Amino acid sequence: MFAPRSIPWPLVALFTAGYLPPYLLPTTVGRLDTSLPLSTTQAGAVGSALLLSSATAGFLLASRVQRLGARTPARFGLALAVLGYGAAALTTAVPAVVAGTVVGGFGSGTAMTVAAARIAAERDPHRASTAGLLSVSALAGAVYLTVPHLGRAHGLPLAAIALTALAVWPLTGRLPGGTAGTRAGHGADGPDGRTGPDDTTTPLPHRRSGLVLAATVLCWSLAQNSLWGVSGRIGLTQAGLGDAALGAVFAVALGAGLVGVLVAGALGPRLGRAMPVGAGTVLIAGCIAVSAAATTPAVFATGEIAWNTVYPVVLSYLIGLAASLDARGRWAVLVGSASSLGTSAGPLTGSVLSAQAGYPVMGLVLGAGLLLLAAPMTAVALHTGGRPLLPGAIRRRGGTPAALVAAATGTPSGAVPEVGAVEQPVVEIDVEAPAVAVQDAYDTAGPRQAAATPGSGTG
Repeated sequence: MFAPRSIPWPLVALFTAGYLPPYLLPTTVGRLDTSLPLSTTQAGAVGSALLLSSATAGFLLASRVQRLGARTPARFGLALAVLGYGAAALTTAVPAVVAGTVVGGFGSGTAMTVAAARIAAERDPHRASTAGLLSVSALAGAVYLTVPHLGRAHGLPLAAIALTALAVWPLTGRLPGGTAGTRAGHGADGPDGRTGPDDTTTPLPHRRSGLVLAATVLCWSLAQNSLWGVSGRIGLTQAGLGDAALGAVFAVALGAGLVGVLVAGALGPRLGRAMPVGAGTVLIAGCIAVSAAATTPAVFATGEIAWNTVYPVVLSYLIGLAASLDARGRWAVLVGSASSLGTSAGPLTGSVLSAQAGYPVMGLVLGAGLLLLAAPMTAVALHTGGRPLLPGAIRRRGGTPAALVAAATGTPSGAVPEVGAVEQPVVEIDVEAPAVAVQDAYDTAGPRQAAATPGSGTG
């Protein structure tokens, strides 16, 4: 569907629509607290319900995205996001707001799931996910700069999410449809464009590494969003910022995140995955402790900006690591859903911890937890070979020709020897020669349906 070196912009747009709600969490929760008859803990619980609904969508669709295709579930998710967030933005009745955010959360989670699965099937998942993080960071920064000047209504950030989903809808026409025409016992097109086994019957590769990664990413995201969910209140009540100044700090912080993502994209696999994941998590732990203990605007801004610079860098490598575990994108979706599950518990966890122990102690607890998580996450990155971040770098042992075939055709990583540390660039040379027919190309005489044409997949 896309040229090998091009960025899949429809997937990037879908990624942006799905990831925007977590990025706007501080202002969403803060405005529910100040504009509606909700306590701080209750507002945090609403934010957690939104993100829990998003995570639920990911777990339900993880093994079905390839079989269903991308277009139909993406449109379904975007429609739910428009209706749910839009309804929650237009009413002040608390039950209706809660119901709308839960419905919208399921829709944005569906969009996020489709984007994650399709990005994992790209030849360069790290590049696509980096573009998605750039897009969502830029959009969230623009919202933080704009919304404070439009009033204190609770519905403004919710309306921004709904309008984003509506704007992305026309781009879904460029996404692949379903696979109703595939043969019995087969599901969606594989990443190389050929029809492959149904995701529900093909075993998940790298089970141990995938489970460890999913569990640690869940806790990692919980720690991040425990602070992110209450950052607005820390800035207003403890650091002494005004509403407009707080929005400016968040916008600058997300702008710094753009720089971090650009650096991650430029570095690519040069540093491997273990060092950015491990060292980055340690840096994040320190930033969280600084932000939570801040009592002046300068210290608060420093902690938030440093944190948001490092966070998307580590996240981009975690997304790439999950994508490398399974070329069909199932681990990418499952790990992403585990991240959403942790994210969903963040606002409530942060609210409870800060109410019981205060913001500084909350920061120390979260930072200590991240230091403990850095070790198993780094171990998974060191242990797992998976697909390389970039198609030009191939892991090879003993000159195994299967590695070259995997890089060229998108063969699932479990079929290729994973150990060995030699990275060898591959120069692509265009040769004008007739394509070699595959066995599936021969069939009985007669018209052939378009869905059965060899190489007509969507990967």
